[in-house]
Amino acid sequence: MMQRWTRRRSHFQLLAFILLGVIVLTTILHNESSIQLIHEDPPSHVPHRYKTPITYIKPNLASHSAESLDRFSRCNSTREYSGKRIGWGDDPRQEESGNRRRESLERCDVFSGKWSVIPADKRSMSPNAHLTIFRAEEYNATVEFLWAPLLVDSNSDDPVNHRLDQRIIRPDSVLRHSSKWDHADILVFNTYLWWRQGPVKLSWSSEQNGACEEIDGLGGMELAMGAWADWVAKANSLNKKIFFVTMSREWANGSNGNCYSEKVPIDLDGYWGSGSDLPTMRMVDRVIAKLGSKVSVLNITQLSEYRKDGHPSIYRKFWETLRPEQLSNPKTYSDCIHWCLPGVPDVWNELLFHFL
Repeated sequence: MMQRWTRRRSHFQLLAFILLGVIVLTTILHNESSIQLIHEDPPSHVPHRYKTPITYIKPNLASHSAESLDRFSRCNSTREYSGKRIGWGDDPRQEESGNRRRESLERCDVFSGKWSVIPADKRSMSPNAHLTIFRAEEYNATVEFLWAPLLVDSNSDDPVNHRLDQRIIRPDSVLRHSSKWDHADILVFNTYLWWRQGPVKLSWSSEQNGACEEIDGLGGMELAMGAWADWVAKANSLNKKIFFVTMSREWANGSNGNCYSEKVPIDLDGYWGSGSDLPTMRMVDRVIAKLGSKVSVLNITQLSEYRKDGHPSIYRKFWETLRPEQLSNPKTYSDCIHWCLPGVPDVWNELLFHFL
């Protein structure tokens, strides 16, 4: 999956930012340590006996933790960066609480440390497309999210119709996507989750008779990373900043359950979740190491695993109708992969802004 930001050449040095995974087009930053108790009614699909309000609690952080995180937050900074702006807008496709739903899109002027609002007539967004684009006209800035879950060309590149029984990739081609990467000033890449859904079939560019060879997810991901790395190696590093964000793994507590009903973070120094995929992490390290200074790595894997309480669990919209046996046992369908917003992705963003 790729995210980028672009600028048109002008007397202002304009920056625009693309957020990750898993996540959303953009998010509004917040300081998690200041979250107060907020109650929200559960969605209609939750069985009556489970219909208890969600309670967002203030994390029990060490006394210095909030200050340590706050120093990364450009929105809390008083440092001046003349003429530069970065904008965030809520993704209208996200399921949001009443507190999050706003009539206007907020913007943090991260270079002066102030919040403001982008007027409706000064912004535009084209959602539900292969390339989702958010424009802030006043600052001549463009934020784009490119749907490319496997990095290389594949039969899963449709942003809507990608729920397929069989994944087919062109492991040696990024042509469909790279044309969108070429003109970006800053690129943020990540790929992982879609490689966990079973084997993939390979359709090499030189073949005329379709897919034939099948390979496991890790092998397919390594081929895709190699094709991506070839493109990065040829990119003009003087005109681009390129980041790769490491995997965000599903949280599971062995045989004792999953993220359902979890309400507090893990409080254990040096914690690594059982779902950490070390072979994949080592493979990514090998590929990126060959690129040297062309790519900066944003390693969010371990820091995210502490937040077993940060997943939507059963409180989200599901694509498929839940069966009665699932409804009777919420742990069987809890979503422990995606993240709630506001939440953990905001911390990823603050760390990224620090490197920008």
